[in-house]
Formats: sequence, C-alpha cells, structure tokens
Amino acid sequence: MATLKLIALDDVVVFPGMDVTLPIDVENESHVFLVPRHDNDYASVGVVAKVGDRLRLPGGLRAQALSGLHRGIAGAAQTDEHGDLRVAVEDHDDQTPPPDRTQELEREYRAVVDEILELRGDDGRIRAFVRSITEPGALADTAGYSPDLSYEQKVRLLQALDVVERLQLALELQRNRLAELQLRKRIREDVDSGTQKQQREYFLRKQMDSIRKELGEDEASVADEYRTKIAAAGMPDAVREQAERELARLERMGDSSGESSMIRTYLDWLIAVPWSKRSEEHLDPVHARQVLDADHAGLEDVKRRITEYLAVRKLRSDRGMADDRRSGAILTLIGPPGTGKTSIGESIARATGRAFVRMSLGGVRDEAEIRGHRRTYIGALPGRLVRALRDAGTMNPVILLDEVDKVGADWRGDPSAALLEVLDPAQNSTFRDNYLAVSFDLSRVMFIGTANVIDTIPGPLRDRMEIIEIPGYTEEEKVEIAKRYLMKRQLEATGLQPSQCEIADDAIRAIIEDYTREAGVRNLEREIGAICHNAAMKIAEGKTDRVKVEAKDLHGILGARRFESEVAMRTSVPGVATGLAWTPTGGDILFVECARVPGSGKLILTGQLGDVMKESAQAALSLVKARSASLGIDESVFEKSDIHLHVPAGAIPKDGPSAGVAMFIAIVSLLTGRTVKSDVAMTGEISLRGLVLPIGGVKNKALAAMRAGITTVLLPERNRKDFEEIPEGARQALNFVWLSTVDDAIAAAF
Repeated sequence: MATLKLIALDDVVVFPGMDVTLPIDVENESHVFLVPRHDNDYASVGVVAKVGDRLRLPGGLRAQALSGLHRGIAGAAQTDEHGDLRVAVEDHDDQTPPPDRTQELEREYRAVVDEILELRGDDGRIRAFVRSITEPGALADTAGYSPDLSYEQKVRLLQALDVVERLQLALELQRNRLAELQLRKRIREDVDSGTQKQQREYFLRKQMDSIRKELGEDEASVADEYRTKIAAAGMPDAVREQAERELARLERMGDSSGESSMIRTYLDWLIAVPWSKRSEEHLDPVHARQVLDADHAGLEDVKRRITEYLAVRKLRSDRGMADDRRSGAILTLIGPPGTGKTSIGESIARATGRAFVRMSLGGVRDEAEIRGHRRTYIGALPGRLVRALRDAGTMNPVILLDEVDKVGADWRGDPSAALLEVLDPAQNSTFRDNYLAVSFDLSRVMFIGTANVIDTIPGPLRDRMEIIEIPGYTEEEKVEIAKRYLMKRQLEATGLQPSQCEIADDAIRAIIEDYTREAGVRNLEREIGAICHNAAMKIAEGKTDRVKVEAKDLHGILGARRFESEVAMRTSVPGVATGLAWTPTGGDILFVECARVPGSGKLILTGQLGDVMKESAQAALSLVKARSASLGIDESVFEKSDIHLHVPAGAIPKDGPSAGVAMFIAIVSLLTGRTVKSDVAMTGEISLRGLVLPIGGVKNKALAAMRAGITTVLLPERNRKDFEEIPEGARQALNFVWLSTVDDAIAAAF
C-alpha cells in the first residue's frame, strides 16, 4: 500500500491503460492517484497513474502526461505540508475469471463494437486495437474510451471491480449506444427519402404545368377554385374570414406539403355546409293535419301539438312579427317499439315543407360523434349535426334524434352532455363543432326525439324536451293501420297488385289476437308480409290468379297460434289473480299465483321479483292477517302453513308496487276458497291500512287488458284523473271500477 497524491477530476475519467494529458502540476511525483469527483467529494475507486513528461500547451499553459496503470482503492487521507491531499492506496489487480463465464460476453461485446464502428465509419484502427486486447477486464475498460458515454456512465464502469460485472455493464452501455446510432440512421434515411420524393414531385408538377401550357389546357389554380367556391357559399362574415385564413395557409405551403390535404378537406367541409340555404316553410295547420292524418292513424296528441306549433308560427308571420329563434319545438315521442315514432318525423317534415334527416343515437358513446373531432387528430371529421345539415342541404331541416334513451357514456365523454346545448333554444344559435371551430345557428332546426323509455334519459336533457307519450294501439286502430298502410307497403314489396291479394278483416283481427299481441304494429306488418309472400308464390306458380285470406286460412300460412287466452284457465281455481304491468314495450298482463303448503307461517316468493315487489307481497300478507277475522279466515292457518306466492315467467325480472292489489286478492282467494272472476284484471299499490294508492302507466295497462280479452279493470280511485288519457276505444270496451280500499277490490273481484 502506497501513499499517493490525490487528483480529483470533474469532467474526465481515466481508465487503466489510458494515456492522458491534464493541466495539472505534479512536479516531484512519480505516481498519482486519479479519482472522479463525486457529490463534492471523491470516489473510493480510482486509477494509479504514472507521471510522465511535462508539456507546454498552446497559450503557455503547462500540462502533465499521465499513464493509467491499474485500479486502486482509496484508504485513509491526510494533508501534507504543502496543503496537498494524500491517500493510502490499495492496489487492485483484476482477477481473471474462468473462461466459461466470460467467453460469450467477450464475443457479444466485440460484435456490438464492430457494428458501432461500422455505423460510425471506422477506418480499421480502432477495430484492430479492440481485437488486440485479450484480457476480459481490459476489454471492458475500452468502453470507457468512447466519447459518447456520459461522465456518470464512465464512473459506474470504473467502479465495477468484478470483471464479469464490468463486462456485462460495458456490453449494456454499448448496446444502448448501438440502438441510438441505428435510430439516427433510420431517421436520416427517412428524411433523405422524403426530401427526394418532394423534389421529384416538384419537378413532375412543373413538367405537367409546362405540358398543359403547350397544349393550351392551362387550368385555374386550386386556390382560385376555392376562392370562387367560398364566395358563392354565402358564409357568415366570421366563417368566411376563417376560410380565407386557411386558404392563405394553403397557398403559402403549396400542394407538396403533407398538411395541404388536411386544409383542403377542411375547406371542402366548410363549403359543403348550406350556410345561406333554407327551405320555404309551409305554415298551414290545416294542410299539416291532413298530411298527418293521411300518414298515421291515432296519435292525436302528437298531431295536435304539431298543428299548434305551426299555428303559432303562422300567426306571428301574418302579423309581421320577427321570427322568434326560441320558438323551435323540441318534441320527444316516448312509446313502445313499432308505434310509428320514427315515421312521424318524416310526416312532420313533409307537412312543413322542410328537409328530413334521421340521426340514430342508439349506442353512441363518443362525445365527438356530436361535436366532431379536433383537427389535430388523424382522420378527424365533423360531428353528426354538421353532416346532417350537409345531407339536408338547408339550415332549417327536421332532424330526427332516434333512440335518445340509448345514448351511453364512457372514457371518451358523455354524448348526452353535448346534446344539452343542441336541444336548448337559448344556446343552440351559437353551437360550435370541434372540427370546423366556427359557430352554427341550429335555432332554425326542428328537432324531434324518439325513445322507448323516459327513465334512461338524463334529467337535464329531459328538462329541455317536450315529452309526448305514445300509447300502444287499440285493436281497431291496428286493423285500420293494417288496411291503410301495412297492406299497401307489403303489396309493393312483393310486386302484387291490390286485386291479387286480399286479407279479410276477420283474418287481420285474428293475426292481432293470436299471432302478435304487441303495443305497436311491427310484428303485425311481418305477418302480413308473410301472407303476401305466400300469395306471391301461389300466383307465380300459376296455381291461382287471386288470393283472399280468411281467418281459417291463417293456420296453413302462419302456423299454429302463438298466443292463447289463458285468463279463464288460470283464474278457474282459487289463489290466482290477474294483474296489470307496465313494460318498456307497452302494457301487459301478469298472473299472481298462491299456494298453501305445510310450514310455520313463512312467505315464499318466486318469479324473479325485485325488492319493491317483494315488499308489496309482504304487505299484502300482513294485511290479510290483520283482516283474517272479517274475511272468515282461521288464524291458525298462518301458524301451520307457509304461503308460496309465485309470478310466472320467472326468467323475466319484475318490480314495482302496482301488483299489491292483485297479490292481496290472490291470497284472499286462496285462503277463502273463492275464485276470482276470469274477466277481471287489477292494478294498484296497497298500504297496511287497506288503502289503494295510485300507480303509473294507466293508459298502457288499459290497452293491455283490452288486448287480453279482459272486460273489467280495477284501478285506484286516485288514478281517475288519468281516465281521459285512455283511448276512446278502450274506454268503451272496458268497464272500469275505481278502488279506494281493498274492500272495494274484494267486492268487485269475487
């Protein structure tokens, strides 16, 4: 162990075998200890260097030639009489590891170095120097000679005393360096290729221009064409200025720029919007009502609202009043599938003389579908509203927002939030699309929304809509729709003449009762289509020239009846009551069945019932127990028996309090042995005091009762206010009994 003068280096790392010249003064020293500086201190591992000749550098500076010998480990330090720091240095000589541990590392290291030198264009001298080194430790140290490694990387390499670890570290550093050089080469080649391509395109374009001039086919420039189109588009001043700015950018960069195609697409969309075009609106309520009546049977509320809207617009126009931008009607039609919600939008457009565009919102989860994508994204496009205006060709079309209740939301945003601005007459005059980044006046647009259920429409969005509920059709309305519309449409679809195929009224009624039973007419049209196809086949085969279908012929064409009247069968025994339910596809009947089994007084509930419906069943049983004496029920029955209450169609979830009356009557029927009338259906919530509370969906439930062959419907007294909403046909076909307490239900049901 020798005591040597310590030289701390800030920006250079000396390795064993390396010759360096440093501007230091080490006169009278034969050896020094060179260490890297580390955090205002010096590292513990350094290099013992032999002091060589003194040299004079340009400018008169003096320097010292040094030769790195081997690594050393710093020990105790002290300051001598000259103020120099001296340390005790323990020599560290590399221990040669077994060849099997280093051979593969050495081979890989030499290969990586060869690739680096090839990329850097070495003339062979460095490659020969590396090949001449046989010791693995010295081979790893050659990585520290590279000027491309950072100071910190070289320090890590110097401090690696284990030869294998040092060789692994050197290989890792050289691999990183190789990857960086390869990336630089690819970038350089791509840039050179792009430059050559642009130059080639430039020369070809110039040649084409020269050829056109020689042939006398000189065309106006792209910029002049866009300038002409912008002037003819009738854009608002702010939009025209934006278009002219983009056109100026296009002229500056030329067609050879990659961004020019994006600017041209943007300008094409700006020009495609019908800024100054508007349909001439027909403000004639009488004509509008005639069109709506001709296209749709029923739907009186919708027709009345449309005609009222047009009447207000007509009166304002006749009095010379300015058009109120906030007078636009935002109607939303809520009803079961197949009731004509979508097709009524087309009738409204035809009645008002406006263009019609349908926007399907079912399953839309990206807010950019409404507002458009920003131009920074590749493949960006305007939103659906801008595309709808382009397709309509006017700024005041009827836009049907179909399936508003099925709009979703995820990490890409909430489309329903974007619709808030669209459907607010106070805001939509300045709607901005993210792609075009200019304001649009949507206040002239007439929006019509459609949905199956209102519950899934967000509250703020629902608040901006005028809700019109569309009930299911009565049987008479369905017959009329089939004769006036569906039959005509299916005859055209199959190529038949009206005289070649006829469906009798009794056959249409049989299809409605035995094959469809729906709130709308979609399945009814399918069945009529099947009959028309069958007739077309017979006529095409030459078997007949004319087909008339009676009710008795349906079995051979449509197969066996799909629906049977189960009311009489299910209520022919005690313990069964018929209830009424509301579903997203309209009203429906349900059966509540009770059975008594030996037990300890428990209530067993089955049929996929929700929490609210389970609570209604428990309340019904408690009410029966409380009134057991007046009902003539032995109280011991509740101690020795369990009551099993089941609502069939167990695969369908059911919930809500409106089955309370039916559950109470079913339990009373079971325990008293009395049978419920087969033509009676009931609905209503019950309280523990025996009161019958109001429920919703009266209109749809009444129509469901009529479709099922029910003649008497029991409704809560507090729902009498909803009686006027029930269609006239249902009011005449059904007998309504109004319930204040469960006693009224007992009197009417048994």
